[in-house]
Amino acid sequence: MLTLSFLCAFAFMAGLIDAAVGGGGLIQIPALFNALPQVSAPTLFGTNKFASAVGTLSAARSYLSRVNIAWPLVLPAAIAAFAMSFAGAAAVSLLPKELLRPMVLVLLVVMAVYTLWKKDFGKLHKPVAIGRREMALGVLIGGAIGFYDGLFGPGTGSFLMFLFIRFFAFDFLHASASAKVVNLSTNVAALLFFIPSGNVIFAYALPMAACNMAGAMVGTRLAITKGAGFVRILFLLLTSTLICKLAWDTFSGA
Repeated sequence: MLTLSFLCAFAFMAGLIDAAVGGGGLIQIPALFNALPQVSAPTLFGTNKFASAVGTLSAARSYLSRVNIAWPLVLPAAIAAFAMSFAGAAAVSLLPKELLRPMVLVLLVVMAVYTLWKKDFGKLHKPVAIGRREMALGVLIGGAIGFYDGLFGPGTGSFLMFLFIRFFAFDFLHASASAKVVNLSTNVAALLFFIPSGNVIFAYALPMAACNMAGAMVGTRLAITKGAGFVRILFLLLTSTLICKLAWDTFSGA
């Protein structure tokens, strides 16, 4: 019960952060590895994915009831992300993560600097008209991020938000809502692998999912009520945390 209580507390926090800006895995995955050191890594990732998928679904539903989603853009992106996440998972053994970390680290630094430099970045919601070019770009973004999520994963939500703002002129709130829809598709794709292969401990995953969902409801409400400026601050904090973690992993040889 002590272990379960520990994991549920971290699942709640992960759901709250993930609902607003993504990055819940930064909280939930280390908690699982700490609490269940005897369990294999695939099973811990599968348990994490189950809990986070339920939280992401809850966040997506909450956003859908309060935020207008550009479906002609987001839905094709989500479908592409779903398909390409399988390809990313299949390519895990082909591309060592040690090669990915420096590249992802550089991209995160660029994102953080760009967001700080452009003071109005993501503050105003003036979306571009959605034509064939924008739909094609959305599919390309969804496919690339889906592949990355299946292959490596850290920062998926942050990358999605940044790209929705940069290329489609969303504000942080609408970008977060759209990212949740795309991220949900990659989570479902991952679960189609983890559940049939027996890599989910439901005794932990189900209570964690409930707590993650509760946290997601709180996080979504905070994001909607406090607006794009609040989400921008959280985005920068999360991105900075990701940069520190990946820098440590890269230069410490972890």
